[in-house]
Amino acid sequence: MNLSDLQSHFGSSRPKSAAFFEQAASLIAGGVNGNLRYYQPFPLVFQQGRGAWLTDADGKTYVDYLLSYGALLLGHGHPVIREAVETVWEEQGTSSFGATHPLELDMCSEINQLYPSMESIRFTNSGLEATLFALRLALAYTGKTHIAKFSGHYHGSHDHVLISVNQTKESGPAMPKAVPDSKGLPDYYVEHTVVLPFHDWEACEKILTEKRDEIGAVILEPLQSGYISADQPFMENLRSLTEHLGIVLIFDEVKTGFRITLGGAQTYYGVKPDLTALGKVVGGGFPIGVVGGKRAIMEMCSPLRSSSKAEVVFHSGTFNGNPISLAAGLATIRYLKQPGRFDSIVDRTTSLRKGIETLAREYRIPFSTVGAGTIFNLVPTEEANDAGTNPQELRLALDYLLMDEGIYTKPLNRFSMSDAHGETELQATLQAFEKSFQALRQIAAV
Repeated sequence: MNLSDLQSHFGSSRPKSAAFFEQAASLIAGGVNGNLRYYQPFPLVFQQGRGAWLTDADGKTYVDYLLSYGALLLGHGHPVIREAVETVWEEQGTSSFGATHPLELDMCSEINQLYPSMESIRFTNSGLEATLFALRLALAYTGKTHIAKFSGHYHGSHDHVLISVNQTKESGPAMPKAVPDSKGLPDYYVEHTVVLPFHDWEACEKILTEKRDEIGAVILEPLQSGYISADQPFMENLRSLTEHLGIVLIFDEVKTGFRITLGGAQTYYGVKPDLTALGKVVGGGFPIGVVGGKRAIMEMCSPLRSSSKAEVVFHSGTFNGNPISLAAGLATIRYLKQPGRFDSIVDRTTSLRKGIETLAREYRIPFSTVGAGTIFNLVPTEEANDAGTNPQELRLALDYLLMDEGIYTKPLNRFSMSDAHGETELQATLQAFEKSFQALRQIAAV
């Protein structure tokens, strides 16, 4: 049995998901409402999520490690979030004012306590909107025309950052090439985006210094993909150099916010960016984005700044800071701030990672775990390449085996933990990994 056979078995054993996808493809472009949701031969269709578990259209159950791409740090349908949302209906009586309301100030206070670098704050409706707005603020503040981003880093699907997300071998690592990751991107954005090599300080220093008069902002995932960290000197040097060159440093903490530590990657490194973009966890399972940072930069969007539109960075949105998202997010943050809550999730994540690595060694599977806090992923070891195997195909095969054993994260995606993942879920996960590793040894040359 090879990867193709595993995918074929996956498809034939889930006829209701297959039938749904066939029908969906006739009404929804590609059958999915987001390209990242697709995998072969079709993505699972889920009907229910409770706690740490998902149930698909065919009645199969899974321990969920996708968790809506990490957004559900308390799991599906947590009681404190349900209560918070019900309270909004009882007290506010609406899901959206389209105007200012008290929960906005409550959330800003909570965020500022955990992220002191966020002196002034604005809400958006997604992480994509947050990074887009942060870049607009930075370019307006500096008066420059270019941004710099890192090869392999994802900041949402807007034009200025949908470049070199998938690392390419088209150019040397010291001078990555700006490569569009989508059709339809205007040449302007490719030409005005400088790509940097992550974790190569010498190259970064050279590029940023040479282009200091053009680059208004550097944006990065402080942990690439949410789990690959840079070393401490790299982050400190980047902060020091951007400050010296007058370049705004933006941390995209949509993935890492509240997951690496409650104070995100900036607490993890002890490095304060100029601007921060948040999303996912801070909405408690509802759409949200947050931009915050130095008051002088954030004030660029203040309507009190000037009566002239040309002097103010425009920002608005009907559902910005809506009471449902803020109430769910506040409930999540306040729950996680209770003594021992967040640390307990981290401890369970560490325990699971150790268990997986022990099994990988026992069955001689060339994978290890990489991550921090409540996020990790499985990455191939040097032995995987030495054995002449295709690491990506090996990981894909493992993911399909795991789904058959009742463990779900979208193939090749990272693993996120939640408060709902208890001892029962961890034991079920390790049993599934053991069976999957046994099967993987039989179908792959490892």
